[in-house]
Amino acid sequence: MQLRLKPKKRLLTRMFLTSLSIIALVGFGLAWMVNILHAQNSYNEETAQLIAEIPQVAAELREHDLIPDTSAWLEENNKQERYVMASCDTNFKQVWTSSLAVDRGLFDICERFNDIRNGTPPYYLNMADKRGYFAYLLSVDIAGVHYNLLVLKDAEKIELEATKFAKRTYLRLALVLVLALLLLISAAYWGMQPLARMRAELQSIIKGKTKSLSAGYPVELEGVTQALNQLLRQSSSQQQRYQNAMNDLAHSLKTRLAAVHAITDDNSLDRQAICEKIMDQVSQMDLLVKYQLKRAMLGRKGLKQIKTPVRPLVDQLTQMLFKVYQDKKVHLTVNVADDLSFPGDEGDLMELCGNLMENAFRLCIAEVRISASMDKTHFMLVVEDDGPGVEEGLKQKIIERGVRADTQSPGQGIGLAVCNEIVSSYGGTLSIEDSDLEGARFSINIPLS
Repeated sequence: MQLRLKPKKRLLTRMFLTSLSIIALVGFGLAWMVNILHAQNSYNEETAQLIAEIPQVAAELREHDLIPDTSAWLEENNKQERYVMASCDTNFKQVWTSSLAVDRGLFDICERFNDIRNGTPPYYLNMADKRGYFAYLLSVDIAGVHYNLLVLKDAEKIELEATKFAKRTYLRLALVLVLALLLLISAAYWGMQPLARMRAELQSIIKGKTKSLSAGYPVELEGVTQALNQLLRQSSSQQQRYQNAMNDLAHSLKTRLAAVHAITDDNSLDRQAICEKIMDQVSQMDLLVKYQLKRAMLGRKGLKQIKTPVRPLVDQLTQMLFKVYQDKKVHLTVNVADDLSFPGDEGDLMELCGNLMENAFRLCIAEVRISASMDKTHFMLVVEDDGPGVEEGLKQKIIERGVRADTQSPGQGIGLAVCNEIVSSYGGTLSIEDSDLEGARFSINIPLS
């Protein structure tokens, strides 16, 4: 079995390698240019020095009777020094060779120089004596005569000095690269610190200790943190919607299951009638499940373009509630026109009527009243009962999830909260007042515009 270790991809490694490569490339490029400039500068300095030594050069020329000896400055500069030197005509043909050059057998200095003279100085020549020379061209006028003089100097000493200079240059470059590496490491960890902080905060969010990323991140990461916070809020909102939908579904199915139990216990019904009524309740449960799942996926959003007839739904719920609360002998009054329509989704109307009517039947003593109407601007739905009513201090609290006015009977305290969410999604209001039946009066007002 062959074990293959695949290294992890690291952003810092990529940054280090890329940055160091750029710095090294620029550094070596600069060092190369510095060395070239140094060589050219040394060549220019040597040329200037040779120009300063022109009297000694002229002395050697006079020694070979190439120039007249009437020049006064030759009398003052009669120090003779031997040079590897040649005189060239305008076509760079060698017309004279110094004695030192003759001793070394260098008779083609001008011709070799002519091959490289159009290049960039310094001019380097490999001569017949197996030595390397730097060539310096001196175009001078002596005693009214123009001379193209080529002076050669041994390259060994100059090359040795250039090598030492190059070593010092590359040593300094190495020190710069080391300092750059240290700065890159510190800059990288300093730059990555916000990401490490973000990772810690995300782990804290996963553990449930916090709910969002904190502020104070660099400008470059603000867009990322804002997007993450928005994603976290959406995820939390969706999770809350799912939780609410499951609670609402359980609350809605409770009444239907109670109706199924009441139907099965009704001895006045034959088997076929029981099956039909149970199937009707199962169909309503199926609609409730689909409605709550859709609501969990899309969230609450009232759609007023849909019209739902009110009376058939009220009659359907009434039959079910009479089965569930048949022992109470409830007297029900329904004031709803046959052609009246609710300006919204059927599932929303079923939730509104179902929760309000179920509360009224459960809490009433003997009477429940349901009325609905519509004018040019509003839809109104009112459910009243003759029960104990709602205390003044609880009228605003019981529309919150988990808050119940009746703590004696079973329940989760979410029915009125669901109604309030639905009404709010349509831009309407749910108000709780005292009824003339001496119980509670729940009024829903939804604007049509």
